[in-house]
Amino acid sequence: MTEWNLYEGDSLERWLTEQRSRREAADAKSAKSKITYSKESFNNKPDNKGSYNEASPNEDSDDASTLRWLSAMQGEGVPALIANVDTTLRALRCESLGVTLPLSVGEREYGDSYVFSPYTHYISYAREELSLLESRAARALLGVLLTPAGWLLKASRFNRAVQVNNRLLSTNLYPPLDGSALASAVALLLREFPDRSIVFRSLNRRTTPGCLDALTEMGFRLVPSRQVYLYEAPDRIPSKARWLQKRDYGLLDKHGYDVCGPEELGEADAPRLAELYRLLYLDKYSAHNPAFTPRFFERALRSNLLKLHALRSRASGRLDAVLGYYAQGGIMTTPVFGYDTGVPQEIGLYRMLSAVLLRLAAEEGCLLHESAGAAQFKRNRGAVAEIEYSAVYDRHLPPHRRAGWALLSPLLNRVGVPIMHKYKF
Repeated sequence: MTEWNLYEGDSLERWLTEQRSRREAADAKSAKSKITYSKESFNNKPDNKGSYNEASPNEDSDDASTLRWLSAMQGEGVPALIANVDTTLRALRCESLGVTLPLSVGEREYGDSYVFSPYTHYISYAREELSLLESRAARALLGVLLTPAGWLLKASRFNRAVQVNNRLLSTNLYPPLDGSALASAVALLLREFPDRSIVFRSLNRRTTPGCLDALTEMGFRLVPSRQVYLYEAPDRIPSKARWLQKRDYGLLDKHGYDVCGPEELGEADAPRLAELYRLLYLDKYSAHNPAFTPRFFERALRSNLLKLHALRSRASGRLDAVLGYYAQGGIMTTPVFGYDTGVPQEIGLYRMLSAVLLRLAAEEGCLLHESAGAAQFKRNRGAVAEIEYSAVYDRHLPPHRRAGWALLSPLLNRVGVPIMHKYKF
């Protein structure tokens, strides 16, 4: 079986330091190779693929991105970067695969953001989502059910879970992992955390079918979490959707906005970027979303945790909108998205920012995971819906500890999913 190692606390700090040293040495070697290439390439001939034989500098890998994320969370402390998440991350590492998976280990953090607290996701956030239902009877019935469900989940110590590959983001992207690698990882986690459920978030049939099938075969429950939206490529969507995208992008010139890439943003912009995110995701949507701090945006810019882009008004010079994305395995997602909600809605900041995002995804050549929310808007521009699941293993726990997940899995599959399909959340 594939061998994994668990790093936490001091061992994680030492391991991350070793990884940084190796990376710096590799970067120095690449830089030296680049200098040699510059001096000698004039006399070299291309190989049959049209490129030179000299080693090119190492490109940034998906795993390097994960290591930067872990280093930031370890170095700063999670609450300094995400104000409503009180935890520390661990790491699961497979050297043979070159894969690192962040781990979050929960206890009773029922008031933390849903990216860390399963209770918040399935109870607290769900209460807010009831307002989206058109049926008054459905709202009343589900509202009544959520109270005893919340009692049951707390009694079953619902948050006592290890969440695998959890960056503490709305959407976690997965490296390629086969059934053997997953089984080996799960076996290690069951040995190390015998009193906790094992949870894999952010799974769906379009982007992680292999994980879903492998985990189901291992006895994991599939618990629906939300309906998400995926967008492939401009040439694969209806002409009307392409027209809408083009019209949205045209608003930039119409209203005098420039797109600022990461190289045009500095740490002095961090407080404004944090404000723009807060205005949309926390103030307008839900306080249960991750509360990224100004310090997070400073670190994101300095350490390339996310690729941040913003819209700057030519008239005022002010930043009025921001998005931040990362990509892994040909899939891209945007955990940071926000704009100044005080700007008149007819200006169309959300439409402009969405058009910039779709263009960036096309330039990256990635499938865009647009997460949840603004369902009709995303559908109109060519996105396709998928049900997202959490895969949960709790067979090793006593019956009273399994009660919470045992209730949610059939209830959400039989009732929740049809509601999501009907109302297009």
